[in-house]
Amino acid sequence: MSESLLDTINSPADIKNFSREEIERLCAEIRERLIETVSQNGGHLASNLGVVELTVAMHRVFDSPHDQFMFDVGHQCYTHKLLTGRREQFSTLRTEGGMSGFPKPSESEHDPMISGHSSTSISAACGLAAAKKLKGDDGCVVAVIGDGALTGGLAYEGLNNLGRMHERVIVILNDNKMSISKNVGSMARYLAGIRTRRGYIRVKTKISKALQKVPFVGIKINNLLFRSKKALKGAILHRRGTIFEDMGFLYIGPVDGHNEKVLERTLNVAKSMNNRPVLIHICTVKGKGYEPAELKPKVFHGISGFDIDSGEPKHGGTTFSDVFASALSEFAAEDETVCAVTAAMKSGTALTEFASTYRRRFFDVGIAEGHAITFCAGMAANGMRPVFAVYSSFLQRGYDQLIHDVAIQGLNVTFAVDRAGIVGEDGETHQGLFDTAMLGTIPHIHIYCPAYFSEMKPMLYKSMYVYSGPCAIRYPRGSEKYKPEGFEAEGNDFDLIDAKGNILAVTYGRIFGNLCQAAGRLRDEGVNISLLKLGLVKPVPEEALKAAASFSTIVFFEEGIRHGGVGEDFCSLLMGTGWNGSFILRAVDDRFIPHASVNSSLAKLGLDSDGMYDTIKSANCGKDGIN
Repeated sequence: MSESLLDTINSPADIKNFSREEIERLCAEIRERLIETVSQNGGHLASNLGVVELTVAMHRVFDSPHDQFMFDVGHQCYTHKLLTGRREQFSTLRTEGGMSGFPKPSESEHDPMISGHSSTSISAACGLAAAKKLKGDDGCVVAVIGDGALTGGLAYEGLNNLGRMHERVIVILNDNKMSISKNVGSMARYLAGIRTRRGYIRVKTKISKALQKVPFVGIKINNLLFRSKKALKGAILHRRGTIFEDMGFLYIGPVDGHNEKVLERTLNVAKSMNNRPVLIHICTVKGKGYEPAELKPKVFHGISGFDIDSGEPKHGGTTFSDVFASALSEFAAEDETVCAVTAAMKSGTALTEFASTYRRRFFDVGIAEGHAITFCAGMAANGMRPVFAVYSSFLQRGYDQLIHDVAIQGLNVTFAVDRAGIVGEDGETHQGLFDTAMLGTIPHIHIYCPAYFSEMKPMLYKSMYVYSGPCAIRYPRGSEKYKPEGFEAEGNDFDLIDAKGNILAVTYGRIFGNLCQAAGRLRDEGVNISLLKLGLVKPVPEEALKAAASFSTIVFFEEGIRHGGVGEDFCSLLMGTGWNGSFILRAVDDRFIPHASVNSSLAKLGLDSDGMYDTIKSANCGKDGIN
């Protein structure tokens, strides 16, 4: 058996002189390593399988880190990591203390910036290139952006500015017809039109190949034709150039994104253009080289561990997302004003069945969260009941629209905030720790937090039908946790359990189960402790505050940011009533939480049952060092 080529690579320089046969072997080995590692650790498989040849070609043509690469979204950077000195650590991908699933400058000089959210690479590349120019650095900046990310408005802000700049920036549009769900909108149709102009592509390819065989002058003429391609396209297509050319880019494409040799040739042409931004349009297959991922790219976009032979995920079961989608479908069956909106996350938010059953009332707006919110506002203003299902960390992108277009006008838009709290292995860019603090600043909004599946439907009902203004219902990734025997979770605004003793422990959401386990241990030791579970965290129910005011010591646990969070608000409101007891708040301090399992992160934050037990035990013993 021949030696693994991949295992000989310690830097991008090691692949510069590989033969064509060795490059093909290397790409195959990379795919094997990607499948093997993601099957164990989980991660973004389909998108990474689609950019193997592209990433190899980039490192053959350019010199990282002198030339800088921005991947958008950054989860397609796995091959880049394998080629930039991180091969030996790759088995630790997305594990605690191991390699991040996204670009990270603290990890390698080959990662210029973190990129965990979509549509940012072109704007970042503009800034990187401007800084290079100011410093006299002649390196290129290459931004890789997916066609799905082109549905995000920030991408066009970047294109608009880059098109009028004279910087060494190459934008590579990775067109695989997918984001997480299938791409939607006019840009998807526009790119499909470009892809199908086969007459132009055939002519261009034949002319290019013929010219490159002409001695001495052939390559120069070929490059000249690339520069004057607008005229050639106009003659063949009977139309002006692409939208990208109209914005000031030299457009090259479409190019086969799995032909590494052609990619190298194209990148070299783009690299030679010193004073004009270039956009290369490549076509790839999401999941390339692994049949289950090619057949089900949505499933293998972001996946937990799976069986390589069958392609079946190792973990399953009902999730909060499933329960939300089921409840929404029930309301939609009875009420024709109920609509569901998502931002390229149909499968991620479990709305696939809703989309099929209520096709006219389902709207996927693409990766455009700000637009989604204002779109919902317009629907609500005209009498519909829109529900926007969105991940917590992605909702952050629409803060202005939340205030200006929804809240000020008092419109009844419901925000189904998925992936709230700790999300685990995706790390800092995806943790849902800011939504309660962010939403809590908005006047007149109601925020509901189910801890159990049985609370989802009644809380969703309140959000849609009881309160007439904006509402959010936030819930975590995955399944429900421990529920004490005999406790009926009915979706109340609050529940007070065992109102006796001097200590009250307060929380909301899924970590209520951890608190119940901690309280059980304390009661076994003779500690009288009462529990207050908040179902409505904004506004805090007045009756809950009255009940809390009768306790001399209150311990509040929050799976969210401390500053501006529910705990601080609860304490402030209590003190406003004249209460002057001891208040202890355990929440996420002023920091970002790195990638690790949910259970490990909660333990480190003192939000697992053991941490809660220790905090309450200290409070009961009069140790007031925690605040």
